[in-house]
Amino acid sequence: MGKRTWGGFRKRISIRYTIFIYFTVSALIAMLLSGEALYVQMSRQLAAVVQEESQAVLSQVNRSVDSYLRTIMKLSDSLYYGVIKNADLSAEDIHDQITLLYDNNKDSIANIALLSREGELLEAVPAARLKTGLDVTEEEWFGDTLERTDNLHFTTPHVQYIFDNSEQQYRWVITLTRAVEITHGTSTEQGILLIDIRYSSLQQILEDISLGNQGYLYMIDSGGELIYHPKMQLIETGQMKENISAALEYRDGSYQEKYEGERRNVSVKSVGYTGWKLLSVTPEKGLSLSNLKMRLFVAFVAASFLFALVLINAFISSRITNPIQKLEKSVNAIEEGELDTEVYTGGSYEIQHLGRSIGDMAKRIKTLMQDIVMEHESKRRSEFDTLQSQINPHFLYNTLDIIVWMIENEQKQEAVKVVTALARFFRISLSRGKSIIPVRDELEHVRNYLTIQQMRFKNKFLYEIHAEEEVKDLACLKLMMQPLVENAIYHGMEFMDGDGEIHIEVRREGNNLLFEIRDNGLGMTQEQVESLLSEKTHVSSRRGSGIGVKNVNERIRLYFGEDYGLEIWSEPDEGTAIRCHLPAEIYTETMEKERT
Repeated sequence: MGKRTWGGFRKRISIRYTIFIYFTVSALIAMLLSGEALYVQMSRQLAAVVQEESQAVLSQVNRSVDSYLRTIMKLSDSLYYGVIKNADLSAEDIHDQITLLYDNNKDSIANIALLSREGELLEAVPAARLKTGLDVTEEEWFGDTLERTDNLHFTTPHVQYIFDNSEQQYRWVITLTRAVEITHGTSTEQGILLIDIRYSSLQQILEDISLGNQGYLYMIDSGGELIYHPKMQLIETGQMKENISAALEYRDGSYQEKYEGERRNVSVKSVGYTGWKLLSVTPEKGLSLSNLKMRLFVAFVAASFLFALVLINAFISSRITNPIQKLEKSVNAIEEGELDTEVYTGGSYEIQHLGRSIGDMAKRIKTLMQDIVMEHESKRRSEFDTLQSQINPHFLYNTLDIIVWMIENEQKQEAVKVVTALARFFRISLSRGKSIIPVRDELEHVRNYLTIQQMRFKNKFLYEIHAEEEVKDLACLKLMMQPLVENAIYHGMEFMDGDGEIHIEVRREGNNLLFEIRDNGLGMTQEQVESLLSEKTHVSSRRGSGIGVKNVNERIRLYFGEDYGLEIWSEPDEGTAIRCHLPAEIYTETMEKERT
């Protein structure tokens, strides 16, 4: 009983679940092997990659900071050796020389000042004076500079507080000071050259550095004071801490530390002669494998296991999926409209049965489609021919009456003109039985019609026809514009007191062909506009051609589709505008389609 139950289950299990089970087992094995190999290799190389990248970034930043500080030092040397040392301040004014150097470096420098040993401000650019009540001799940097006269001294970033300035701004600066010799006549004394470096210019160098996901860079001085940190405000307000005490002990190199429960890699680089340190911090959880060698290794390992997985799965699935793929090709061909395709009927019993069912279904669909197409085409042609044939002879009778009247009144030239227009009118109306004619023929047809109507109404209206040359070879329906012009004459102008105007414009907009007929007649209400398209009321058959506006709209939609047709705008006493919307198709190409 157990064997029969298991055998029955194996027979009932679907192809989908068979493939799923085999592929899942193969994928799990491949993933386990790949994961183990990658984990071991990544564990060995991750620390080396992080250290190498951090050291490279720090070296680059260190060079940038060193270059920046050397520029400031050169300025300091130029001020001292080029201006101050050789000048007798009792007889010379060095303000212009200092101003020139300041102007050349003002993007990086906020202030330049020369102070005497007693704290007197001798020169200042651009600041004018020391702040009232401030004794600079009591400042820590003042005493340190005079005690160690051979050194350059850098302060930590601070708000400039020494000078009054007219801008009333709080600027962050780093102050550089050095001891200098000041000459007054025959005597010399020590003084201090002070340069306020704009903190923003140094900050910009450090802010432009990216250390990847969650990594950051900061700088401290020899006393552990922060010079730069991306979250400096949070640290100053106590919302965040930094492991500065450990950083002071680090020499140049890379370290691993655990700070506030988080393991992270730290790289250190000293900034030349300043005593400053640059440190990069990368949390282990934020490490990214951006190293090219690691990427290539991971790609190689993944590709190897993927190749093995493809071979295994190809062997397992080929015997199951090959019949399905062949049947799928047959179904795709049927979907593309090739209903005569021979449907594959091989493989297992289920696939054979499915193939035979699809083949029978395709044959039935083909038969039904042929019946539907023939029925629809017959219905469409019948409806179109019925609409096309609705031409009333009354227009011809009325025109012949005009010709007789003209001949009786010896208006032979006018009669010839009407007869010629009438002949051309009916020549285009017949058009050898064609339903589609070029735009130029349709325009000629409506021009002849308007010529006859002008004679009938004794020039009671004027007309203008404008068409771009490029649209005249496009295709349109025969007898499409005449009913619309007829509507403008009988509904819009017959009862006007003044002269009527009819404007006809044909133009192309992208893939659309637009005919517009505008008149200055009596206009219509919205209800009358709707009645034109519903044909509740229409032009009297005793006077017009018998083809209504609704007829035109239906013929356009029957031939070109529901996306095309008429649009009507009208206001009482303002006139009416009708737009015919057709596809822009070349007449010769359209006729070629008709023949095929």
